[in-house]
Amino acid sequence: MSEAPKLPRTYKAFMQRFPKLGQAWDLMREAESEGPFDEKTMRLVKLAIAIGGMKEGAVHSSVRKARSAGVTDEEIEHVLVTAASTLGMPPTVTVYSWVLDELEGRERKR
Repeated sequence: MSEAPKLPRTYKAFMQRFPKLGQAWDLMREAESEGPFDEKTMRLVKLAIAIGGMKEGAVHSSVRKARSAGVTDEEIEHVLVTAASTLGMPPTVTVYSWVLDELEGRERKR
């Protein structure tokens, strides 16, 4: 299993302020880990969901976590390529910029 990612300061503050939501979150993560997917497959699935949902923060997080789980940059890019025919070209290019932020270690622009 990969090492735990560093949690963002805001996330930690939120969980401290709302501990019941933190407990619910932990239960959801526990339930998903009990399924038939290994960690690498789970990370690819979560990345695909983030891409399909056009969730910028989730795409960034999913790419980082996927890399920690041993997913290659080529596999990450292939998930995006696979989503392109469903998303369309403009959204795919947008998501690609988010993926590149992580693959190239770029600072996120706000």
